[in-house]
Amino acid sequence: MNDKFSKIGFILAVAGSAVGLGNAWKFPTLVGTNGGSAFIILYLLLTFLVSFVIFLGEISIGKLSGKDPVNAYKMLAPKNAKFWSLAGFCIVGSVLIFSFYSVIMGWILKYCVSSVYYLPTTVDESGAVFSALLTSDLGVILFYYTVSVLLTFWIVSKGIVGGIERLNVWMMPALFIFLVIMLLFSFSMSGFSESAKFMLKPDFSALNKDSVLAALGLAFFTLSLGVGTIITYAASLPDKTDILKSSLSIVFINILIGVMMGLIVFTFIFEFGADPKEQGPGLVFISLATLFSKLGIVGNIFAVMFFVSLFFAALTSAVSMIEPSALYLINTFKMSRKKALSVILAFVYIMGVLCIFSYQATTSEYLTFFGKSFFDCVDYFTSNILMPISGILIAIFVGYIMNKSSLEELFIPYTGEIGFKIWYILLRTVAPLAVAIIMINQIFFS
Repeated sequence: MNDKFSKIGFILAVAGSAVGLGNAWKFPTLVGTNGGSAFIILYLLLTFLVSFVIFLGEISIGKLSGKDPVNAYKMLAPKNAKFWSLAGFCIVGSVLIFSFYSVIMGWILKYCVSSVYYLPTTVDESGAVFSALLTSDLGVILFYYTVSVLLTFWIVSKGIVGGIERLNVWMMPALFIFLVIMLLFSFSMSGFSESAKFMLKPDFSALNKDSVLAALGLAFFTLSLGVGTIITYAASLPDKTDILKSSLSIVFINILIGVMMGLIVFTFIFEFGADPKEQGPGLVFISLATLFSKLGIVGNIFAVMFFVSLFFAALTSAVSMIEPSALYLINTFKMSRKKALSVILAFVYIMGVLCIFSYQATTSEYLTFFGKSFFDCVDYFTSNILMPISGILIAIFVGYIMNKSSLEELFIPYTGEIGFKIWYILLRTVAPLAVAIIMINQIFFS
């Protein structure tokens, strides 16, 4: 592969993949309701003991093979190559995630536009507007969904450097600038001090078993693990890149943006007396949309800025979900990039439309299974089953199957021998056990 990231392009692309919607509506709430910075410390500890360990494992698979996940496993397995290549089909997970993630992108894009001229003034009004978008405004949501999907595929069609890297080199700094502007404005609001206290004041007494499980799950899911993205991006990693420094930079960017987003969101929450324990779409599309309206025309400006920032975060994640499958089709079936993307586009577009119809009032009953909408079923299957299984397989493959001397040659120049030994032990013991705990908790106790 001649299409290689630049060093900064790789960092921003992987950081863009990791920075997603969870930074806006999951990370802040979990931090605030689980002891503030005490939870952040716990999250960081588990990130480095578990997810960062698997993250480096994915880096090694991609860098040493230079191939897509399926062919990477096949190439690096000393025996049973066909069996291990099945682990590479974790790329199916990223395509399935994109099918419903792109629907949410459509919601965000709609709010980017409508916030210019209209913001609901009450929670009831805001809830009715959002409910109508999901259950009855079929033409509207299909339009914005289609625009989001086509934009994502157009970017990926430009390749690693011309598409994915260029997007992230522009959008990640733009996202950061928007957040800084909103954060600076937040300083002038009385709710900021409560927001900072809620998110950053350590309260170790608030930590419990559930906090540990929440931090463990968050640590795993916020680094784009288990869907082939890191393997695929690492296949285009430039030579002589300091893998450790680059990886630490990615973790730092992800946490920084999560904290900034949280401070902004909760400043508005506390300023206007909303519920700080709410998370998910309700927090963003109902509560925040209403709170912005209380600032008049300034609220419209900040609403647009906020939703554009959210769309940037979603888009940089979305492109990373398509590239693994595209690279697999290009490498295995010798397809052109255009043809490979056309095949994926046809599949994900149909899946996304089914997700949309599973919320529409007139069709939802036909797309409800086991009490869950088709949208929620796809989300549940990928998040609770596919991704954790893939994470466990990565740890086992790198820790027990791959050639250890190749790993030493790749990592020791950056980690040192002691650092490598610690990472290798964690990969073989702590990491797979922790991911198994995540999966069991998600399936049986959430």
